[in-house]
Amino acid sequence: MKINAYIDSANLHRASNELGFDIDYKKFRGWLRQKYGVEKAYIFIGLIPKNAKRYDYLQRCGFILIFKETISVEKIIKGNCDAELVLNSISDFYKKEFDKCILISGDGDFACLAEFLQKENALLNVLAPNKNKCSFLLRNKYAVELMFLNEHYHKFSNKISSKEKAPDADGSA
Repeated sequence: MKINAYIDSANLHRASNELGFDIDYKKFRGWLRQKYGVEKAYIFIGLIPKNAKRYDYLQRCGFILIFKETISVEKIIKGNCDAELVLNSISDFYKKEFDKCILISGDGDFACLAEFLQKENALLNVLAPNKNKCSFLLRNKYAVELMFLNEHYHKFSNKISSKEKAPDADGSA
């Protein structure tokens, strides 16, 4: 069975950081492979040229990066990748690039995608990065298989002190 993961990078990064964890992406990729059999893991991320080393690292860890151009609004960098994640996953579904997939986000904007994939028997699971910040649309409205990463960060992350926490350490919002 071919299983793909589609990861909302901003949501995962922000949620893990707020909980005090710095993800070790090599371990995280291994965890996805071991626990779910994920063949391809796509990370949707805002493109910031100064983060080139970070992008290289993520690719060496086994992730496929899908970039969104960013814009700067009042010194806040925006790179909303939601449409790219939806388009890529739906395109892969119709091209039969996977049998099942995992969505990694707690953003309610993906509820319609989760519902569609579930109706098509193509959704293995939604992994919400933070139980306390998971959207009502994912949590209650649709009966999707939902797991929270709160109890799993210790398997693939390092605990960070509160003074190290930076909600948008990668520079994107």
